[in-house]
Amino acid sequence: MSSSPILDVKDVPKPGQWLTLSLQHLFAMFGSTILVPYLVGLSPAIALISSGLGTLAFLLITQFKVPAYLGSSFAFIAPIIAAKTAGGPGAAMVGTFMAGLLYGIVALIISRAGYRWIMKLLPPVVVGPVIIVIGLAISGTAVGMAMNNPVTQKYSLLHFSVALVTLAATIIFSIYLRGMLSIIPILGGIVIGYIYALIVGIVDFSPVLKAQWFEVPDFIFPFISYKVKFTLDLVLLMVPVAVVTLSEHIGHQLVLSKVVGHDYIKDPGLHRSILGDGTATLISSLIGGPPKTTYGENIGVLAITRIYSVYIIAGAAVFAIIFGFVGKISALISTIPTPVMGGVSILLFGIIASSGLRMLVDSKIDFGDKRNLVISSVILVIGIGGAFIKVSDTFQIQGMALAAILGVLLNLILPGRPPVSENMFDEDEVENKKKTA
Repeated sequence: MSSSPILDVKDVPKPGQWLTLSLQHLFAMFGSTILVPYLVGLSPAIALISSGLGTLAFLLITQFKVPAYLGSSFAFIAPIIAAKTAGGPGAAMVGTFMAGLLYGIVALIISRAGYRWIMKLLPPVVVGPVIIVIGLAISGTAVGMAMNNPVTQKYSLLHFSVALVTLAATIIFSIYLRGMLSIIPILGGIVIGYIYALIVGIVDFSPVLKAQWFEVPDFIFPFISYKVKFTLDLVLLMVPVAVVTLSEHIGHQLVLSKVVGHDYIKDPGLHRSILGDGTATLISSLIGGPPKTTYGENIGVLAITRIYSVYIIAGAAVFAIIFGFVGKISALISTIPTPVMGGVSILLFGIIASSGLRMLVDSKIDFGDKRNLVISSVILVIGIGGAFIKVSDTFQIQGMALAAILGVLLNLILPGRPPVSENMFDEDEVENKKKTA
């Protein structure tokens, strides 16, 4: 982080660099971006297209100052599955649209009132346990995908072996490899797991042979593919999770600021980056994709390569859009066996939960303080236990949403709330970064 950039934020790469580095950046995001739609039953092709369109919108809104690629958000996996179960893909898209609207509302408030209020509303003692819930609440899904034959839904040692090989490969990429390879553990694990699945004979490659090179994916458009219906159920299912991802977004912007050496909280402003996230999510909801978010992998690629150019990010976005219309790529993704995705998900969902723990540790949350202990305990048990409040046959507040709401309320009600630090970003660190660059 103390070395000067190879390509700074506004540097235009040479044509050969542009092509190679943009593809490299996309592949680093590829595994995570396609995994979410695979898990929730949406089109990976549309997820790629919406991530590309969302990233371009984000770059425009942030005035081409923030080098961030937006991919599929893992935080919304459980709410999307619940929304689809209750009202089909259309309900999931309406819920995603409302989550995007919340981003816009928060961005508007921040532009007028600053950002301290959201840190008071969502301190680490609330956000950390909710992130843990997001990871662990769907852990059963990962284990089921790993252990069971997807056809019979019964235990299969053969399929479980595929998941374990995939898991092992993902761990090796993450821990033992260096450079760019350490940034793509999900993609690496999927590739190795897929090869092993081919060897043991559980891959049907025929869809790839039958697919056309150019195919228009099955977009899901409002008023055409489904009737648009806004309900309180969808609000309470999706919006509380969006509140938590907003806090994650702030964390990403702080880390990205330190990597690049520019305070993005102030310029172009947190309100612009949040609006960019929200706009990307709105775009995604209008064509049938999952909610969008900034990626930690993106920050990792920037830190390792020291290539911060927004033109590289824009190139990756364009390639994502193009790949979404390549039928053979979509068909290839569809042939990935369920246990391969299960093996990757075991580690990934665990990492999501562990990142919540890390937030608590990094924020030095004192669990000797009964206030912190009560808030985190209630969130964890309500969220992981799947508690819900059923008001009527058509209206209920479910586990993760209920946990987030209770956590926010407890934090506001219980005495002893600590003040928010006035130093969200270390100015001296930025100056030192600029001097050493």
